[in-house]
Amino acid sequence: MDRGDRMIACYSNLLLSVSIGFLLFSVVSSQIPLGSKLTVEENNYWFSSNKDYAIGFLNFSDQYSFGVRFNAIYIPSSEQTAIWTAGWNVKVSSKAYFELSLTGEMILFDPAKGKIVWQSKTGNTSVESAVLLDDGNFVLLNRNKSAVWQSFESPSDTMLSGQSLSVGQSLRASSRGSLTSYYSLHMNVSGVMQLRWENSIIYWTVGGPQSAVRAILGSDGILQLLDQQSQAVLSVYGEDHNDSDVKFRFLRLDSDGNLRIYSWENNAMSWRTVWQAIINQCDVFATCATNGICTLNASDSYVCWCPFRSTRDSNSECLIPYKPSCESGSSMIVHEHMYLYGIYPPNNTVVQTNLQQCRSMCQKDPSCHAASFINNGTPQCHMMNSRYVGGQSDPSLGSVTFVKTCSDPIAVLPPPVPAPRKVSQKICVACLLEVAAASIVVFVMLQFSIGVYLFRRRKHMMQKSALPHIVPNATGCIVFSYSEIKDLTDNFKQQIGQNVFKGVLPDNRLVAVKDLNASIDERRFRAAVLKIGSIYHKNLLRLDGYCCESGRRLLVYELAKYGSVDKCLEEPRMCKRLTWRKRMDICLSVARAISYLHTGCREFISHGNLKCENVVLDDELEAKVSEFGLRTIQAEASSSGGLAETDVRDFGKMMVVLITGCQNADEACYLSYEKWVKAEKEMAMDQRIVVGADSEELERALRIALWCLQGDERMRPSMGEVIKVLEGTLTVDRPPPPFAHN
Repeated sequence: MDRGDRMIACYSNLLLSVSIGFLLFSVVSSQIPLGSKLTVEENNYWFSSNKDYAIGFLNFSDQYSFGVRFNAIYIPSSEQTAIWTAGWNVKVSSKAYFELSLTGEMILFDPAKGKIVWQSKTGNTSVESAVLLDDGNFVLLNRNKSAVWQSFESPSDTMLSGQSLSVGQSLRASSRGSLTSYYSLHMNVSGVMQLRWENSIIYWTVGGPQSAVRAILGSDGILQLLDQQSQAVLSVYGEDHNDSDVKFRFLRLDSDGNLRIYSWENNAMSWRTVWQAIINQCDVFATCATNGICTLNASDSYVCWCPFRSTRDSNSECLIPYKPSCESGSSMIVHEHMYLYGIYPPNNTVVQTNLQQCRSMCQKDPSCHAASFINNGTPQCHMMNSRYVGGQSDPSLGSVTFVKTCSDPIAVLPPPVPAPRKVSQKICVACLLEVAAASIVVFVMLQFSIGVYLFRRRKHMMQKSALPHIVPNATGCIVFSYSEIKDLTDNFKQQIGQNVFKGVLPDNRLVAVKDLNASIDERRFRAAVLKIGSIYHKNLLRLDGYCCESGRRLLVYELAKYGSVDKCLEEPRMCKRLTWRKRMDICLSVARAISYLHTGCREFISHGNLKCENVVLDDELEAKVSEFGLRTIQAEASSSGGLAETDVRDFGKMMVVLITGCQNADEACYLSYEKWVKAEKEMAMDQRIVVGADSEELERALRIALWCLQGDERMRPSMGEVIKVLEGTLTVDRPPPPFAHN
């Protein structure tokens, strides 16, 4: 870290230490010794000395979390809301227990899962006791009574009065029923507070050009952004701010994605919302998820409705009714005062054009499902290439939305019946012959028409069964049969990697099919695929589909044009295109992808096998990480901490391979360290790079790579820190010998 960051960190720690020091005078009797234990079955708690807060197991519909809750005597049990939980969205069974071990480690163990589901990783920090302070902060203390860990520095979805949210920290909303939450609150490096969806969509910000370093909720009900001198650069006021009768307040990122300040009202015996970030709930991104379009009713409460669901469609999801396979053509349904946006994936194609051209472009583009036209000074057409959309509808909106739908076939009107006319009663032989001939002709034509109809219907059904890619499941993944996999790979004719085969979908899209070649439980495989298939990031290779039939387990990915990085390094023509700048871009892209898996998804995901073979380059030489999340398919996941450090180590190996050009990762690691420590770093570079690197950038790259390779995994940086170093916004110290621990 640079000097400024160290000053900020030291200053924040000083403030926390001072405040904790004042509180410790009154909590000696409340200290929790090593070896103490809490269980769900015993329903026991540890309390703050003022009894306003308690820590223990919290019941959520027969599932349990471990955390801190309100406990004041005048707050009824139904209102004693949780203010901190161990881990994010970690639920345990009724047999679980929490223990402050003799080594100072906090452990949450669930016998039903047979593993530790959360731990504090404080076993080597000389912890001697724990205490729940009178402000609701749960703290681990060393022999000097100094805090070595505290819940205020590891927030979940809530901030209490006096608690800070510093740059780099975040809140994550809890889940909504069975739906996993995608919402988070961040303090970015520019000192701006942001609400995000899936870590990529920013739908609310507060802050300005001033350099705020933390946010704090005061006991007076004022949320402030503070600079390094603790001067307020921005303040947000609750309705009851400065009301001395209010004892308890908290800020929470709710499961609906809105940020609110709550105050306890003794008269009403309930929590009251005194401020919220977004007044119109429909302005929160994906408020209705895929269940409809958001609109406000007469009481200003939001409701979700689906304007394009047919009465025959019982699907609970609200999807665009268009499929690229409809043979009857398509039509555009106009919705005034409506704005739509893509959710899966959450990106739109934006074109500056007029209203009619917007409609025409979407109708002509087979991949376009809907388009919203807005004109706020600049006319823009937002086109969506997915059925999974969200949005809002309101009379105040000036936007116009065009929704594509398959045209219903037009019934053929029967021919008019001729009026009866008088005929002669005499038998006309010629007439009989004409009638007989006409009958035969009509019969033959009718049989021919029926044959043509049956042939076309059979052909249509065959085409429909041959195009499973047009009907993805809820995550966007396509379920293939094994025979379809054989067809699209031409019976596994072209192998492009280890157990990886090239394939072509019926719409001529190229794909890569990976045969896992392993016996995997079907339920676990489908659950893992649903998780992987719901992840979208521009530097992660998209999972298009899978096959789970009999004992066969295959994954279908998008195909990157230039293949894996290791093959590009081996091929002379491609290696020339991998300039120093391009190699650093690859490192940065991979770092962002892994950081997203670790901290940006709704739950931690480890790559588990990061290397140049699993990084591919698309037609613009943009890096995409493949085969992420396979650990969740091929083996039971263990604690996220160790897996994160393993990914960091593997990233360091990948970096030195790109820097040195040596494909043997271990040899490249020793070579790069040897040259660097002898001040010969230029000799560590791949000599095939025509234009050399900037000396300072090369030094920075080698340093961060060597930090990632540290044998003691506790010394390795997080992927977020790696990104800052590669971007040049964070300095990096000289690393110790990376192999000393081994």
